[in-house]
Amino acid sequence: MKHIEVVAAIIEKEGRIFATQRGYGDYKDWWEFPGGKIEPGESQEHALVREIQEELKADISVGEHLCSVEYDYPEFHLRMHCYICKLLSREVTLVEHEAAKWLALDELDSVKWLPADIEVIEKLRLVLK
Repeated sequence: MKHIEVVAAIIEKEGRIFATQRGYGDYKDWWEFPGGKIEPGESQEHALVREIQEELKADISVGEHLCSVEYDYPEFHLRMHCYICKLLSREVTLVEHEAAKWLALDELDSVKWLPADIEVIEKLRLVLK
């Protein structure tokens, strides 16, 4: 089975979490935390800054590591490293996603999350209570 290693930004602002809706692929219209693949020789933190710049045309500061999740999708095995981040830019531009929302903790269940992200949400609720 193919293995993919990615990073994800849990962007928090004023008690809300930034969620993005996929605009492509098998999981089009599902919601996820923004991020992407780590390139060879790249640190997780550098990959996250680069991916957010590419996907959202925004700058972030990478904070603490929240968790790493492993999930078996039918097509591949995913290892996702998730970091609590702060948005440094005033605005974001959706390059790859079709929508985005700022969700309060009690609103996180209002969207259809990708399966790997559900475990992240459970950990997030414990940390941000």
